[in-house]
Amino acid sequence: MRAAVVPSVNGKWEVKEWQTPKAGPNQVVIKIHASGLCYTDVHITHGMIPVQFPHVLGHEPVGEIVEVGPGVTTRKVGDRVGVGWVQRGCGRCEWCLRGKKELCQNAISTGIGLQGSHAEYMLAYADATMLIPDALSYEQAAPIFCAGYTVWSGLRLADPKPHERVAVVGIGGLGHLALQYAKAAGFETIAVTKSKDKEKMIRELGADEVVESGAALLAAGGADVLLGTSNSWASTEEAAQGIRPDGRVVVMGASNEPFRFNMGMMLSRVRILGSSQNGPEYLYEALDFVAKKKVKVVTETYKLEDIGKAYDRVADGKVRFRAVITMD
Repeated sequence: MRAAVVPSVNGKWEVKEWQTPKAGPNQVVIKIHASGLCYTDVHITHGMIPVQFPHVLGHEPVGEIVEVGPGVTTRKVGDRVGVGWVQRGCGRCEWCLRGKKELCQNAISTGIGLQGSHAEYMLAYADATMLIPDALSYEQAAPIFCAGYTVWSGLRLADPKPHERVAVVGIGGLGHLALQYAKAAGFETIAVTKSKDKEKMIRELGADEVVESGAALLAAGGADVLLGTSNSWASTEEAAQGIRPDGRVVVMGASNEPFRFNMGMMLSRVRILGSSQNGPEYLYEALDFVAKKKVKVVTETYKLEDIGKAYDRVADGKVRFRAVITMD
């Protein structure tokens, strides 16, 4: 099969022949139809998340099952499926026993512990797959298995109540979906961005208000939930000036920056929540919103042979808003 292979840390991606996987016990082989290229792929390439190189990256896979291994009873050949970030835990730690494999310190993840989805075929554990709604195209489904899943999980973790206001900082690959999910769920939604040229588009995505800073957010009445989708934690920290008492700041963009908690936040009972992907029920809901056309992913699509160009655009922050690699 053909696959996009990263040969080493900071190596140049190469499309080359790679061994086609075979399904073992409780596994399936998926013929990939679309694979989202996420900024986390950039982090992995630069060595921020360790993998054993050479490696096939990609953790937003969708496609069709073409082989099932021994013991698989819940999936069959021909099923349209996708796979989330964490495929399985160790099965023995406290978090696995609590049914929270996403918190397992020895979890096996798509594109990290297993070869990823920027390839014609991918191996996955059957119980880690999620059936894709019939009404949902592969190109729209792929980014939901990381980006959409992440922002919807974060919003659900914050547990906004009726009449509360949701703000989103970082109107990019994650943020453009966060705006739509918050609006589709019925919340008054505010975008925090300094990009004046994006304001018309941001309002079309569902923002009721657009402000340029945390101070402006506070002046506009503040937010009860702030979804920090930016890779700049400094931007999220600045926007948090607009959080209301008892508010929740959900940090979901990846960064190594510090995030400072101040006296005002403490006195106002503000909570800082870290979030990635928090359970399969949220993935089901995230896909359902898109299938019902209440949320739409804005994508740029590329063929596998053009993945180097797609990677460069993602790394340079030029993609609006999600890059999707198609195999068909």
